[in-house]
Amino acid sequence: MDFNKSIIWDELLALGWWEMLIMLLGGMAIFLYGIDKMARELQKISTSRMQNILMMVTNNRFLGMLSGTLITAVVQSSSATTVMLVGLVQAGLIKFSQTLGVILGADIGTTVTVQLMALKISDYALLLVFIGFVVRVFSERRGREWYHLGNAILGCGLLFFGMKLMSDAMIPLQKSPDIIAIIRGAENPLWGIFISALITALIHSSAATIGMVIVLGQQNLLSLDACIPLIMGANIGTCVTAIIASWRTNRDAQRVAIAHVFFKIGGVLLFVTWIPSFAKIVHYLSTNWHFVGMQSVGNQVANAHTIFNVALALVFLPFTTIMGRLLLKFYPDIPDQKVRKGLVFTAKHLDIAFLHTPNIAIDLARLEIARMAKVLGNMLFPVIIPFIGKENIDDPQNLVSDMRLYEEITYCERETDFLEKQISNYLLNIGSEEISTQQSNEIYTLLSISKDLESIGDIINKNIFPLLEKKRRLQVHFSLEGCEELRIYHDKVCKQIARLEKIFSTIDPPSVKQVISKMKSYVTLEGDFRRRHLERVHLGKKESIATHQIHMELMDYLKQINVYTGNIAKSVKMYQEMYQEMKDVQEAAVA
Repeated sequence: MDFNKSIIWDELLALGWWEMLIMLLGGMAIFLYGIDKMARELQKISTSRMQNILMMVTNNRFLGMLSGTLITAVVQSSSATTVMLVGLVQAGLIKFSQTLGVILGADIGTTVTVQLMALKISDYALLLVFIGFVVRVFSERRGREWYHLGNAILGCGLLFFGMKLMSDAMIPLQKSPDIIAIIRGAENPLWGIFISALITALIHSSAATIGMVIVLGQQNLLSLDACIPLIMGANIGTCVTAIIASWRTNRDAQRVAIAHVFFKIGGVLLFVTWIPSFAKIVHYLSTNWHFVGMQSVGNQVANAHTIFNVALALVFLPFTTIMGRLLLKFYPDIPDQKVRKGLVFTAKHLDIAFLHTPNIAIDLARLEIARMAKVLGNMLFPVIIPFIGKENIDDPQNLVSDMRLYEEITYCERETDFLEKQISNYLLNIGSEEISTQQSNEIYTLLSISKDLESIGDIINKNIFPLLEKKRRLQVHFSLEGCEELRIYHDKVCKQIARLEKIFSTIDPPSVKQVISKMKSYVTLEGDFRRRHLERVHLGKKESIATHQIHMELMDYLKQINVYTGNIAKSVKMYQEMYQEMKDVQEAAVA
């Protein structure tokens, strides 16, 4: 259709295009700010509770779907739910296969936000802003949750106020048939999907994009047939947030983002070939619902979004197990590299994408500390071998083995130094966010623990290993009894390091008590072994006398590592008790 540009320009001037553009852009800015603020504040209130729900119910795909629906309805963002899943999988708290039902539920949950937008409550938007402001101002005595709730209500009010401004700005366009014809001339489905996906990817909110589509529908500037491709594009565009969040995570977490993309694109492919028929179904259902205002295009857009996501969940939910197996097959884990020469150290679990979600970020730091403990175990386990071995001391092959062991231990020690710095910086960055007292205490505890683990690495590399050269110069083996005592004590200290790894990798409270208990008994055992060695020296045993200093130093360093493990466990226990005490106080206050 050929349009006369001068006529259209004259019509825009007559409609007051400059004032209309200012109102439209200002309304859009307020709308986007409101929806972002509402979602962020609701996440601050509910993220920790939502994580607990996910970890409890995701073993069942149907309960997982329901939990995904509930959580997304509460936090008002399917992207936030998916990012939460990526973080929980990255932290090892849930498995990839458990997330598929939740993802489908999250798609349903986001329809709640869109349905709220379609309701005509914009006239009360400023009242919501006032209520939110009042709750926020008078929240000091009631705690941070009330402050965040006030901000969420205020954001909700701004959301609807922005929608009203955009809607009012578009009213004059209805007077120009030529302008309406231009808008409707761009109703190509593929083009609509692409533009909507691009906009959603840029603003990181499918609800915001669909909210703008609802405004266009309410002013009859777009038909339902034209709005449906925009809905589909918004559903695809929302995948970008999860993809970015999973960029530097492990394979399991990346599979969560891939599954999200598959579900969305698969759903669009199922619907795109019969958009006109789908529009007729939505129109029929909407007009036969006996609610006021359900016949408007804006409400029908919200209904189309709901039907699309519910249908998508019902279609894919029975096949989540098969989907999980296929992803594991075609996107397998990468085997650990055995050759380390020239490799750059990396922190596998720390991801800056989760800094704005402190609970998940702290879990990732905890998991990296578990990895640090594993590296220490790799250092400590082989270091005793050349001390208690019975090979020929002058054999050149032993020197080669010692050099390889030295390279291995030095590499691991540098890795622990690197990890300690990365963990500390990551925890400090979390601390710069808005966090609770509980989270602040946990960050402080983890900072102290990572420093203690780094100190254990220094003991192994800078104190224990240099003793080997001293022993080699003596040209004397430890006594049989001394070798056995060192072997036993070293084995027990290695088990302590393994228990620390378990504490941080699986959140195992019984292991905390076990480390503390064993630390005390091992201190006593070290004293017994020390007395036995001194008795052998007193009896004039040649090997014990010759290796006395090295034997005592080696046993002392092992004892220091044992004490460090006990102190770390005590820090964890103290935090757990502090957290439980705070929880009891909060429950008592509520009661």
